[in-house]
Amino acid sequence: MGECFVDRFEIAGAAEGPLAGLSFAAKDLFDVAGRVTGAGNPDWAATHAPAQAHAEAIVRLLANGATLVGKTVTDEISLGLLGENAFDGTPLNPRAPERVPGGSSSGSASAVAQGLCDAALGTDTGGSVRVPASFCGLFGMRPTHGRVPTAGMLPQAPSSDTAGWFARDGGTFAKVGEVLIGEAPGALPSRLTVGTDCFGFAGPGVAEALAPALARLEALVGEGREDLLAPPGLAAWAQAQRALQLAEAWATFGPWVEAEVPRFSYLVARTLMAGSATTEAQQGPARLVRDDARGRLAHLTKGGGVVALPATPDPAPLKNLPLAQMDRARERINANCAVGGLTGHPVLVLPAGDVEGAPVGLAVIGARGADASLLALAQAWEHA
Repeated sequence: MGECFVDRFEIAGAAEGPLAGLSFAAKDLFDVAGRVTGAGNPDWAATHAPAQAHAEAIVRLLANGATLVGKTVTDEISLGLLGENAFDGTPLNPRAPERVPGGSSSGSASAVAQGLCDAALGTDTGGSVRVPASFCGLFGMRPTHGRVPTAGMLPQAPSSDTAGWFARDGGTFAKVGEVLIGEAPGALPSRLTVGTDCFGFAGPGVAEALAPALARLEALVGEGREDLLAPPGLAAWAQAQRALQLAEAWATFGPWVEAEVPRFSYLVARTLMAGSATTEAQQGPARLVRDDARGRLAHLTKGGGVVALPATPDPAPLKNLPLAQMDRARERINANCAVGGLTGHPVLVLPAGDVEGAPVGLAVIGARGADASLLALAQAWEHA
């Protein structure tokens, strides 16, 4: 238990380039030529042929000098937020070994946090980069929707899917990000809004633990004003995101499920069945909430603005919790993280504080397309 790789191998990057000398791993949702993309489920692996080509994100990193050192554990078909895979186990969270690493990019975060590679690719639909970055004390980013190519990446819910990445330090993080987004770090954000509803929603000790990081952010960006991130309520945004995401996940995986009748853990099977039962009557109002959320974020981030909130409302839960407690943890994470999938805005996670000896990150949401500004913020973070 605790292994973060599902396949160890080495594919050397270009001899020269901005990432020369750096190593990276890829979540087992990204295609590597000649290898099956396993997606965290043995029946998916058994019913799919080896990939014909590398995923575009992998091509970019290799072409710029980074060396690929393996594929990492993911929650089954990316449907998870805690990082406990019934088939592949739970990767180690080295910052809090008795706690989960966060999912679904659990193995990628674990590999970086353990120092087994310099950076790693993950995916983020409903929080799957942001959550493990927060739980493992890493830099992580969900870029603007569509900014990093997802060709060769197994989809889940395409209207929310993004390819993201992790690193332990801001310099490496920004270097990798520049290659992936195709733009150098830009000017720092110029206006800060503190999401008071998000800090109020956070669990005991989280706001206090993030206070020094928030002060550092204000020193970099400018004194923050307070406002609500989600005037309708975080729970309302989460309900809309869940309806849309699960319906799309069923559209993605349903034909395979019906043809193959694969094995799943109970939690993943339950999630897929919920997706299959999501009606158009539920999705219509959810799309209106999504339009409202996008308008709200466009307003809060215009003119170089960013919004700060806890990356997760709580530190990582303990491993092997009873089902009711696991469900409660996931519900709270979904409420906190729904903004990413709903709006498509880029979200940077900064390593920021500790609660009960476990990390909690500070999330910074930028304007759509302002990824380079968030890279600059990551670069400057350690020197603030």
